[in-house]
Amino acid sequence: METIRQILGKKGNQIYSVKPETTVYDTLKLMADKNIGAVLVLKQDKLVGIMSERDYARKVVLKGKISKEIPVNEIMSSNVICIDPDQTIKNTKAVMIQKRIRHLPVMEDDKLIGIISIGDVVNAVLEENSFMIDQLATYIKGVPETKD
Repeated sequence: METIRQILGKKGNQIYSVKPETTVYDTLKLMADKNIGAVLVLKQDKLVGIMSERDYARKVVLKGKISKEIPVNEIMSSNVICIDPDQTIKNTKAVMIQKRIRHLPVMEDDKLIGIISIGDVVNAVLEENSFMIDQLATYIKGVPETKD
């Protein structure tokens, strides 16, 4: 079973972040430029929150706020669930489904080392399933037929 550490090894551990006082507009601009769905909010290199497209839609657009005027710390999710890099994909998928979240920061020894999205998890599951199918097909082809 593949771990989060292995996924980060393949995709890289690039972290995009903003400061709590960064405007929502500038945060959205970063997200659009990097084609990402969430940005981590760091204060002096410490994780204090995460802002996702969902936060923007529900806490800015629907409430009639102006994204160029409010800081990200007013709308970010501050109760951030993090995962360990040695956690399995299966366990990570379960957390994401149970908590209804799409992005999980990866922490090791209280240090931020990456972020995993639901897309990363789905791709890992698909790769694992494809590998299993290939292995079964090879096994089936290699087993000689028996006649009764």
